[in-house]
Amino acid sequence: MSALEVLLRPVTEDDLAMFRRFATEPGLIGLDWTGFRDAQAPARRYATDGYLGEDDSRVIVEVDGTAAGLMSWSARGFGVSRYWEIGIALLPDWRGRGIGWRAQAMLCDYLFTHTPVERIQATTHPENIAEQKSLLRAGFTLEGVLRAVEFRAGRWRDGWMYSRLREDPPPAGR
Repeated sequence: MSALEVLLRPVTEDDLAMFRRFATEPGLIGLDWTGFRDAQAPARRYATDGYLGEDDSRVIVEVDGTAAGLMSWSARGFGVSRYWEIGIALLPDWRGRGIGWRAQAMLCDYLFTHTPVERIQATTHPENIAEQKSLLRAGFTLEGVLRAVEFRAGRWRDGWMYSRLREDPPPAGR
């Protein structure tokens, strides 16, 4: 697994096909499937800012020269303070190979280097054990349960909140 070269890069036009797949293929994005979405929205967003916006951005997770998925970050706030919330979506063939935690750690390094935020957070589903392990390995700490935070598959569901602070030690084994 350590032989895989994982890197983050800006979105290109060629990546829009993967974005359309996530919007239109049930189950491809795993538990985050919330129904069909506008398949042309990725092209419109790409034309606007190449997915590198001031408050909302995406990059591609590339493994050995192949687009394996995407990562996102969005500005959130608490009072007058600002922080990032990150997310990841890997294509099924790339899951379970140690790519997710490395990409999450890399994105945190990038955001702590290039933005003044103190906090980066991520949420996941209680049943998504693989993502929970990935976040912990990427240096995140479980903060707690967000009760009835998401409507999915016909009912309200809990979410788990994780965070990583600027002064937290970097993850081992990268």
